[in-house]
Amino acid sequence: MTFKELLTEVFTWWNGQTLGTRFYTWKKGQRVGEDELGNIYYQTKDGARRWVTYKGEAEASKIPPGWHGWMHHRTNEPPTSEHYRPRDWQKPHQPNLTGSAAAYRPKGSLASSEGRPAVTGDYDAWTPGA
Repeated sequence: MTFKELLTEVFTWWNGQTLGTRFYTWKKGQRVGEDELGNIYYQTKDGARRWVTYKGEAEASKIPPGWHGWMHHRTNEPPTSEHYRPRDWQKPHQPNLTGSAAAYRPKGSLASSEGRPAVTGDYDAWTPGA
């Protein structure tokens, strides 16, 4: 570990894991698996607590659907298990697109390229002094 990586780990929480998480993982963690994004998943030896150390920025939307179910105790089978089968309705992981050009902008949104729909005539805008 370089000095820069050590300082980043000590003073930031949004870049991977903190020094406290590293110590807790070393002391009580049991590695369960890794996803296609490089995030690593752990649990305590009794399986009561589960956590993830993100590769890069800590962003909860970076957890794929199978791992999300395991993290929230919806299933005890991690996606790395040979018995794991994804559900038919599970979509592949998509990153959080908020703030990007590909973000969802519903019809009528000020950020939408379609613009606001025309007023239907059942509304009269207030004008001062009228």
